[in-house]
Amino acid sequence: MLKLNLKKKFQCLYEGTAKQQTPTLLNEIYTELYITESESGEINNEHKVRQIETQSRRAATEDKPIKCNDIFRPLPGQDKAIRTVLTNGGASIGKTVTVQKFIVDWAEGKENQDIQLIFPLPFRELNLMKNKTPSLSGLLHVFFPETKEMEIFSNDYKVLFIFDGLDECRLSLDFQSDVRLCDVSKSASVDVLLMNLIVGNLLPSALIWITSRPAAADLIPSKCVHRVTEVRGFNEPQKEEYFRKRISKKRLAEKIITHLKSSRSLYIMCHIPVFCWISATVLEKMLSEAESGEIPKTLTQMYTRFLIIQTNIKHEKDYEKKVKDEDMILKLGKLAFQQLVKGNLIFFEKDLRESGIDVTEASVYSGLCTQIFREEFGLYQGKIFCFVHLSIQEHLAALYAHLSFTNKERNVFDQSKQSPFSKILIQKKYASLSELHQRAMDEALHSKNGHLDLFLRFLLGLSLGSNQTVLQEVLTQIGGCSYRKEETVDFIKQKIMENPSPKRSINLFHCLNELGDDSLMQEIQDYLKSGHIGETKLSCLQWSALVYVLLTSEQKMDVFDLKQFIGTQNTADEVLQKLLPVVKKSRSVQLSDCGVTDEGCAALASALRSNSSRLRELNLTGNRPGVSGLHLLSDLLKDHHCKLEKLKLSDCGVTDEGCAALASALRSNPSHLKQLELSGNELGVSGLNLLSNGLKDPHCKLEKLK
Repeated sequence: MLKLNLKKKFQCLYEGTAKQQTPTLLNEIYTELYITESESGEINNEHKVRQIETQSRRAATEDKPIKCNDIFRPLPGQDKAIRTVLTNGGASIGKTVTVQKFIVDWAEGKENQDIQLIFPLPFRELNLMKNKTPSLSGLLHVFFPETKEMEIFSNDYKVLFIFDGLDECRLSLDFQSDVRLCDVSKSASVDVLLMNLIVGNLLPSALIWITSRPAAADLIPSKCVHRVTEVRGFNEPQKEEYFRKRISKKRLAEKIITHLKSSRSLYIMCHIPVFCWISATVLEKMLSEAESGEIPKTLTQMYTRFLIIQTNIKHEKDYEKKVKDEDMILKLGKLAFQQLVKGNLIFFEKDLRESGIDVTEASVYSGLCTQIFREEFGLYQGKIFCFVHLSIQEHLAALYAHLSFTNKERNVFDQSKQSPFSKILIQKKYASLSELHQRAMDEALHSKNGHLDLFLRFLLGLSLGSNQTVLQEVLTQIGGCSYRKEETVDFIKQKIMENPSPKRSINLFHCLNELGDDSLMQEIQDYLKSGHIGETKLSCLQWSALVYVLLTSEQKMDVFDLKQFIGTQNTADEVLQKLLPVVKKSRSVQLSDCGVTDEGCAALASALRSNSSRLRELNLTGNRPGVSGLHLLSDLLKDHHCKLEKLKLSDCGVTDEGCAALASALRSNPSHLKQLELSGNELGVSGLNLLSNGLKDPHCKLEKLK
C-alpha cells in the first residue's frame, strides 16, 4: 500500500503546469541529470548562475558521476558504508526530481529493492509541524497513515528517510544540543526528532538522504554525512535530449536547440532544467507560430516573454475579471523583491500579508498564474507559497523595482531598509533611471554570494525599449522617466575596472550584454582571432574583458598556453597576474620557456591554493623560478586544496636546496603529485638522497620520476 501510494504521488511531473491540467508521466520525459560525488565535501555558496558559467566547461573526466539510483552505492574502488547522503545543488537544478525518480523506480520494483520502506518528508511540510511534539512513530502515522498497522521499526525492514529541501527548513536544527533521543515512541519536538535521526541516536540502521541548496548545506555537521553529492543539472548532451523529448515535432526541436546555441548566455542557462522548460515554453510558441516580435536572445527577453505567455493563461481560462494584470504583477513583484532581499524561496501567509496580498487573492493568483506562482498543500494540509524557480522570482523582483521607479519615482532599495511593518517610506525624487541602476549595482557588488546578480541583469534589461514594448501587452501603465543608457554602460565599465575579481566583473559583462553593448567583447575577440594579442598593450578594462571572454568561451577550458598572450608588450609574470582566474579554471597550464620568475610562481601558488582550482598539470620547463619560487610551489603541494598531479620542472636550474623543498612536499600527506620531471637540472648527491628518502615515505603518491 505504501509503494502504491508513493507511486501515485510521484509518478507524474508537472513542470510548473497547473495541477488541473493533464500531467506528464515522469518516465516519459525524465532526462538523466548530471550528479557527481564531491571529493572534499566542500560547499559552494555562490549563486547557481555564477557556478554554471564555469562548470559548463569542465571536463567530464575529472568528475565522479553517479546515477540517482546509485546514491547509496559505493563507487568502484570505494570501500565505505554509506548511511547518510547530502545532495546539494542550486534552486530547481533537479534535486527534487532526482528524489522523485528514485522513489518511482523503487515503487515500481525496478531499483533498490533491498530497501523495504521509504519515507519522503519534505522540509516544507515538516515546517507546518514546527510547534508539535510527536514521537517518530506518531510523525510517520500522520504523514503515512497506511503504516499504522505495521511494525515499521522492527529488524525486518530496511528504512530510508528522505528529507528534501533543507534550505526551506524553518525548524531549529541544533546539533550542539545534548537532548539525546533513542526511543521511537517518545514524544519530542520535530527538530529534536530530526536531529537525533540524522546523528544516528534514533534508528542508527536507517538510511538518510538530505537535499539542500548550497547555502544551507552546512547546517548538517560533516561528521554526520558519509557522502556529499552535487546535482549539476544537465550536461551538454542532456540539454539536447531534454528538448527532443519535450518537443514532439522533431524539426521544431532542432530549431529551438539551434537558436539557444546561438546565444551563449542562454545556452549556459540550459544547465538548469527549469530554464529548459521556460525556453521550450517560449520558443515552441514563437518559432512555430507567426509571432510578431524579436525571438529572445537575452535572459530578460526570454523571461519577459514567458511572463506574457503565462499571464495570458488567465484570459484563455476566463478567470475572475476583477483581478487586473497590473495588480497581480505588481503585488507578486513586491513579494518577490522583499523575499529576495531576505533570501527566502518559500513563503507563508504572513509573508504574503506583508506584501499586501490577501490570502484569498493568493488562491486566485495561484490559479491564474500557476506556472509562475504556486500555492501548495502539504500532507499536513498547510498552505505554502513559492515561485516555480528563483530566476522567476528575480525577474518579477526586477520588474517591480523598475515599475516602482518609472511609475512612482520610488527606489525599492530605500524602501527595503524600512521595517516591513512600517508604512513610512523614504521620499526622494530621482532624476534618472541610471540612479536606480547604479544603486542596484552597488548593492549587488556588496553581496557575498551574488544573490542579486541575476536581479541586476533583469533590471538593466528591462530598461530597453524592446522589452517595454513586450510588457505593454499586459501593463497599460508603464511610466517614462529620463534615461541615458550610455550613463549606465559607463558606470558598469568603471565598476569593472574597480573590481578585478572575476566573480564580480563577469556578471557586469553579462549586464553589458543585456543592454546590447558588446563592443568590448568584440574588440577582444578580434585581437584573439588576429593572433597578435601578445603584441597589444591592453588597458585594465580590456584585460577584464579578456578574462570574461576566455571564461565564457564555448571551448572546454582544458589547456591554457601562456605563450599566445606574451610578447613585446606583456611579460609572463604580468600576464599570469592578469589571467589568474583563467589559470584557476584550467586543467593544464603550459608555461614552458616563457620567462616565469619567482613573482610568477607566487601568482601560481595563490591560484592553486584556491578551493575552486581545477589545475592538475603545470609545465614550467625552461623557466627560472629560483629557490624562493620552488619553495612556494613545494609548500603549495602540501596544501589540501591543491590537486596538482603532474609537475614539470625540466631545465629550471633546480639545485640541492630545491630538491629539499620538493622532497618535503612528497612526504606531505595531502600531496596528490603523481608525476615529477626534473631532467636537465644539476642535481647533486645530497639532492638525490633527499628525493630518494621522500620516495620511501608512505605518504608519497609519486608514480613517475624523470
